[in-house]
This record gives sequence, structure tokens and C-alpha cells, in this order.
Amino acid sequence: MDTIISLANGFSIALEPWNIFYCVIGVLWGTIVGVLPGLGPLAGLALLLPLTFKLDPNSAIIMLAGIFYGAMYGGSTTSILVRIPGEAASVITCIDGHEMAKKGRAGPALVVSALGSWFGGTVSVLVLMLFAPLLSELMLTVGPPATFSLMVVALILMGLVGSSSTLKTFTMIVAGLLLGTVGLDAMSGVARFTYGSLHVMDGISFVAMALGLFGISEILLNLEKVADLRPIKPTFKSLTPTFKDIKDSAPAVGRGTVIGCLFGIVPGISHVISTFVSYALEKKLSKFPEEFGTGRIEGVAGPETANNATTGSSMIPLLVLGIPSIPATAILLSALMIHGIEPGPQLINDHPGVFWGLIASMYIGNLILVILNLPLVGLFVNLLRIPYGYLAPLVIVISVVGVYTVNASAYEIWLMAIFGVLGYFLRKMKFDVAPLLLAVILGDRIELAFRRSLTISDGDFSIFIESTSSVVFLCVLVIIIMLQLLAWLLGYRKKDFEDGDAN
Repeated sequence: MDTIISLANGFSIALEPWNIFYCVIGVLWGTIVGVLPGLGPLAGLALLLPLTFKLDPNSAIIMLAGIFYGAMYGGSTTSILVRIPGEAASVITCIDGHEMAKKGRAGPALVVSALGSWFGGTVSVLVLMLFAPLLSELMLTVGPPATFSLMVVALILMGLVGSSSTLKTFTMIVAGLLLGTVGLDAMSGVARFTYGSLHVMDGISFVAMALGLFGISEILLNLEKVADLRPIKPTFKSLTPTFKDIKDSAPAVGRGTVIGCLFGIVPGISHVISTFVSYALEKKLSKFPEEFGTGRIEGVAGPETANNATTGSSMIPLLVLGIPSIPATAILLSALMIHGIEPGPQLINDHPGVFWGLIASMYIGNLILVILNLPLVGLFVNLLRIPYGYLAPLVIVISVVGVYTVNASAYEIWLMAIFGVLGYFLRKMKFDVAPLLLAVILGDRIELAFRRSLTISDGDFSIFIESTSSVVFLCVLVIIIMLQLLAWLLGYRKKDFEDGDAN
């Protein structure tokens, strides 16, 4: 009863005209920065943070949260239409989403993505509302050993289900882990593999790398056959998902919601992992795993739902523990502190209006997100009518602007071009570049969790089997490896292992 009363008070705050206005502005801006390659939630939040300094705390947090989950959805649009991830978590959506677009089914992909995002986001807010105190206490038991084990499980799982051969996929993972070591050591502050360059002190730019490996390489591959390319002209009927689309995607949406909610809670675990794990799970459970990478709608519905399902649950460690679980929530943490609100166990008692107003606004914002984006599906799909000879230069310009906007660095434009050429040759040789990006994202976090664990135990490796949660994750890893080995011994998908097939 107390929860219902508190939520009702939250809606009375969120439904104030100015707060609704700021919620709409946040969701709209979030969608725009999610669509524009190179921006994403982190940059979108950072750009508008100064504008919130003189706002009421409720209005400021409502608007910034709207940018956060709006950008989570917006990144799927360019992933589906032009195979350019608008933000990191949309990398996996490129695989099947763009294949659907090339078959004239961009509309169903975008609609299912929007509906899945709404469902996942709404359920995650429900989780935040009901289980924040309990789950925050449980998360106190998840230390560096468990974090390390969980991220290793994610990498191994991706290596086993990658679209290229297992050997090539693990090669990309190792390369990504090595690239992730470039920059300042997080624990000692010592520069590693920078060769005196100040540009890579903070590591290799993920934005430049992602746009190069996916966007520029895709353009280079398509330019080989530009004479044969014709603009796709979707009909109105093609914009609507079929009953089969809904039937196939519904279980993936449900599983993606669970995965996103679980991964969003764990501090230090990016929403990127949840999308990769969701995609891997759908591929494992599918009756037609060989069709993934050719335009399966489950490959869009699951990851996009998991992506948005992290939004609500990632607020739990932020609001109750004061720990940002993903980079974007660090901006929200800064905004709360700027307005004199200290996140932590006392937040609900000391600032109930902020807490419950935020929860109510997220229910409203997720609904606004669907209302704004579903009518725009036709507009987005019409981008495919543009002849590729005109679209390719436009994509390059958007990519250059997106990369430059992040750090105002011309160096990162050159970096994007280098990775574009590298991605072109890797994909020509049937390498899957998505695992490389995942490994880069996780590399420094895996290393940090590993070193912190050994620091705590004075170099004793037994710490990884003393933590209950760590043991659970390691057992999952052993089971996954044993099942995969058994599958290979039985000849299941052995041809995929030997030959592989890149995106």
C-alpha cells in the first residue's frame, strides 16, 4: 500500500505540465542522439547537462533520464537502416536488423524494436520500483571476483556463437582485449602502449572504432557493387509486422527483458553485454540457428529489448548505492549531486519526490517513446529510397560529424578511417568484427576486476572460488564449454566451426 501511495505521489509530480514538457524534450533529444552515429546516451546527456543547472531537481532528472532511455532506443534506427550502430549497445542489432532492411523488411524490424524497447523499459521500471532496496543489498555481495567471472562468461559465450568460425571469433576477442589495454593503467596511472601519443591516453576511441569497423567498412563493401545497388522502395504493407513476426519475436522480447533487467543491476556491467548475451541465447534456442545473420527478427527483438530493459534496473545501484552501473548513469549521478541530492540508501527517505517522480516519469517517458517513434517508422524507412550513390557520402558526413562532436578531435576522424579500411579487409576474409568491439569494451573492466580481486586476496587465486556468486558464474562457464564440446563431438554445426560465415 505504501508503494502505491508513493507511486501516486510520483505521478502527481511527473504529470505537472513542465515536467511532461521536459520529459518529451529528453525523450526526443535522446532519440535524435541515438540515431546520430557517434553520440549515444553518454554524449547526449553530457551536451544537455549544463542546461539543467537552473532547473528544479525533479525536472532536471526527469529530462536527463528521458535522454538516457530515448538514446537506448534511437541507436537501433541507423543499425537497421544503414548498418551503423548509433551507440555501442546497437552493434549486435546491425547483424540481423540490416539484413531485414535489405530484404525490404525495415518497417517490421523498427516496429518490433520500438515495441520491445517499450516493454523491456517498462518492466525494468517495475523492477526498480518493487525490488530496489532488496536487490541493492544483494548486489553488495557481488565483488570483483564475481564481476570478473561474469564478464569472462560473456566473452566465452560470444566466442562460441559468433557468426564466423570459432577460431576467427576468438582471434577477434583476443585482439579486442589487447586493444583495450592501450591508455592509462586504471590502477597505477602508468601509460601503456601509447608510444608518447596524448591522443590515446584515455584509450582508443570506441566511437571511432565502431563507426570505422561497421559504418565505413560497410560503405567500402557496398561500393564494390554500387552499380548493382538499387534503392529499396518499401510499400505501406511492408511497414507492418506480420502475425508470424509478432509470434517469433514475443518469446525473444520476454527473454531479453529478463536478461536486461539482470545485467543492468550489476555495477560495472555494461548494457552492451546484455544485448550480446540476448542475441547468443536466441541463436542457441532457435530451431534455425543457421539463419541468424540473414535477417531473423528474433535477432532484433531480443537484443533491443535487453538494451532498454537495462535502463530501469541500472538505476538501482545508482540511486540506492550511489554507484553508476554503466557510463551514462555517471552523468545522472553528477546531475543529482549538482542539485544537492546524495544518492545512497537514504535517498528514498530524504528525497522521496525525486525518487518516485523519476519512476513515474519513466513509465510516462517509455509510452511517449513509442508514440513518437512508431509514426516515424515510415519516415525512417524512406531513407532507403535514397540511391546508394547519394546515401554513402551522407553516411560518411554524419559519421565524421558524430566522431568529431564527441571530443572535437580530428585525430579520431583519421582513426575511424583506419578502422574502416581494417574492417573492410577483415570482413572480406570472413572475420566477425562484433566480438572485437565487445572485447574492447570489456577489456579494461576485466583487467581491473581481476587485479582488484588479487589485491584483495594478496595474490591468492582461490578468491575466485571462495565467492558464491563467482562460483555460480564459473559453473555456468564450465557447463557452456562442456555443452559446446559435446555438440562438436556429435557433429552438430561442425561445418560452421570449420568453415565459418561472416556477416
